[in-house]
Amino acid sequence: MNQLQEALNGVVTAEMKEISQAEDIAPELVRQRTEKGQIIILKGRFRERKTVGIGSGLRTKINASIGTSTDVCDIDHEVRKAVIAEKHGADTLMELSAAGDLDEVRRQVLQAVSLPVGNVPLYQAFCETIRKHRDPSKMDPEFLFDLIEKQCSDGIAFMAIHCGINLFTIERMKKQGYRYGGLCSKGGTLMIQWMMKNHRENPLFEHFDRVCDILKKYDTVLSLGNGIRAGAIHDSLDRAQMAELILNCELCEIARNNGCQAMVEGPGHVPLDEIEANIILQKKMSANAPYYMLGPLPTDVGAGWDHVTAAIGAAQSSMYGADLICYITPAEHLALPNEEDVAVGVKVARLAAHIGDVVKLKGKADQTDKKISMDRRDFKWNELFKNLLFPEDARKILESRRSLSRKGCSMCGELCALKNAEVTLNEYLSQDKKNV
Repeated sequence: MNQLQEALNGVVTAEMKEISQAEDIAPELVRQRTEKGQIIILKGRFRERKTVGIGSGLRTKINASIGTSTDVCDIDHEVRKAVIAEKHGADTLMELSAAGDLDEVRRQVLQAVSLPVGNVPLYQAFCETIRKHRDPSKMDPEFLFDLIEKQCSDGIAFMAIHCGINLFTIERMKKQGYRYGGLCSKGGTLMIQWMMKNHRENPLFEHFDRVCDILKKYDTVLSLGNGIRAGAIHDSLDRAQMAELILNCELCEIARNNGCQAMVEGPGHVPLDEIEANIILQKKMSANAPYYMLGPLPTDVGAGWDHVTAAIGAAQSSMYGADLICYITPAEHLALPNEEDVAVGVKVARLAAHIGDVVKLKGKADQTDKKISMDRRDFKWNELFKNLLFPEDARKILESRRSLSRKGCSMCGELCALKNAEVTLNEYLSQDKKNV
């Protein structure tokens, strides 16, 4: 049985206990929230694999995405990027290759990391259809379902599947007319093209029960893909995007009732004043299912620095209740990320998620901040480094620019406020003792 079925039977699994210990939350509470679909459990299937809980009452998790493109296709490079993402603290990984031997890329990445790995099955389905027929509209739905099962059996822990694109949501897109950012989802756009050329319903929506049955069998979590997400802040919360979000929340409930773990994916590009509203809508319509936010980016002017742009949106998202954040790298909108981009993207996203968690998990996430503040006050550098998110980076900066005093840092030197406050306090205490 899968994790959801075990939870429904009242069983606290080993994975639930692992999450309980990692997150400082009661095992029974993990089980109850898994039963309600408010927590999902992702895990690998080979060797010693990491178990990750995502959802209500848990730390906001970070996903890193890698994958080949038709312009840059180097399997070894993608494997190195996967390893780097894990090294720097990503909680999950999405393997999004769209070129080369896609089975081989997936299997090598799965063997290289202990993280739960996700993917988008439509990528391989359309890539192989284009290779064979030179036309994505000739994709055979049976081939797509066979591919989903093959990828699950390989060990994929979660799948972004575009079930919420249907004839109704496409009609909303047509009727609203112009979109500033167009369509930005590769899988979503190709599925819309397939539907329009074949005059058929999306098979992933039409046969949604079949999708659930396959994923349930392998305990692969369904991530309801946001194929009509906003690719520009001026498209945020438009009718087409909202139609898909409503449908995805409904499908999430159906999946849970069918014994399949599920979460909902969110946008994309969202101005700051709409992030909270977006999360409130998703949480209310899905009975508090985990929400996987792609970014979000609250402005469109930051290319080259979109990892920072996204961090601002991610911190807000985490604070308001998002459960999983997809990192954005400096290469976003410009190029396929390299190894350094992946490292930077993971670090910035982790920092943003923690900023949100300080508010969302107040009394838990902020205790590390309190300890660091006291160690900084008392010049306990080694203790401070133990609790930093990026201790190696911090130590490197400190040691390369050491203060001559060797106690404080070179920012203030002899004028260090903390050091002088310590002297003043000691003098005050000494004087106080004399007066006694």
